[in-house]
Amino acid sequence: MSQALHPETLAIRGAKLQTEYNEHNQALFLTSSFMFDTAAEGAALFSGAQPGFTYSRTANPTVEAFNRRISLLEGAEQSVSMATGMAAIQAAMLTFLSAGDHLICSRSLFGTTMGFIMNHVTRFGIEVTLVSQTDLAEWQAALRPNTKMLFLETPSNPLNEIADLAALAEIAHAAGALLVVDNSFCSPALQRPLLLGADLSVQSATKAIDGHGRVQGGVVSGSRELMGKIQLYMNSAGLSMSPFHAWELLSGLETLFVRMEKQCANADKIAAWLREQPQVLNVYHAGFADHPQAELVKKQQRAGGIVVAFEVEGGQEAAWKLMDSVQIFSRTANLGDVRSTITHPWTTTHGKMAAEAKYESGIREGLLRLAVGMEYADDLIADLAQAMA
Repeated sequence: MSQALHPETLAIRGAKLQTEYNEHNQALFLTSSFMFDTAAEGAALFSGAQPGFTYSRTANPTVEAFNRRISLLEGAEQSVSMATGMAAIQAAMLTFLSAGDHLICSRSLFGTTMGFIMNHVTRFGIEVTLVSQTDLAEWQAALRPNTKMLFLETPSNPLNEIADLAALAEIAHAAGALLVVDNSFCSPALQRPLLLGADLSVQSATKAIDGHGRVQGGVVSGSRELMGKIQLYMNSAGLSMSPFHAWELLSGLETLFVRMEKQCANADKIAAWLREQPQVLNVYHAGFADHPQAELVKKQQRAGGIVVAFEVEGGQEAAWKLMDSVQIFSRTANLGDVRSTITHPWTTTHGKMAAEAKYESGIREGLLRLAVGMEYADDLIADLAQAMA
């Protein structure tokens, strides 16, 4: 198409690999391998001299359509999708980090990400330093001659701390390091880290991109040079995305923007209501006008996001009692779904972290995390009200 298209249009019509049958929807290619007509053609395909498909672990037309559409939404030259969000994080890190290298991470990371870094990345002789999500001076002070990567997610999980991506990009690039951002909380509908200076945008497509709790997936986006290296790692490690999951995720992308708009509006309303409840000690939501980094939210995000965390009086006992009393919210740790969810981070998403590490990350026993869906907001508020009562 000749005209420049808005991301909301690109999410629906941005990329499609058309077959000779002229299908309206993206075709689903459920095949493990692809044939070639001659031995010479096979040699050309496998060497890369001729474009095409050979084996679905390496590339598949349905997966490639998903990659191209994500690239358009992220403002990336190329994307590589994988089986899960954690597979994408693994590839983003281990493609570029080797023994003797240094990695700087925010200490406000998703519990499984933190576990992967501290229990596995460190086993390869990679040094790790944890710093404050929001204190740029700590990031700067942590730099070493062997620093190769800065990694974070913004907003943070579950406290919605916002990191200054443009400033962190300057710090990273001045040191010859890569800035890698987990964009799962926002998705490209709300935030595009690459346009703010990040080198790689990583996300769990299981979350908002799918939006219906159906399938798993992960994707990394960036420059063609960096993604070529990640593609090789993904292929060798066998981290590839299922064509069926890519097909489902393409469908999810088509409603991403309208879903996120409704979910963000619901989250804003619920967060404001929670602030008025006497048994609620703290509410954490990036949509608040008095959020500590409110100006940064306006600069980086289209809205405050769909996650609301709040701390209740009475610690874990009170949090569990409230959580067990809801009737509409689903008790599950997923987020980004059209169905609202509630979880207790201390014992679920961050459950494997040491208590000291949880406290350092701001996680408390009485904290609950809501991932707000598309239900009628007043029904969700009424559900929380009866649970609190």
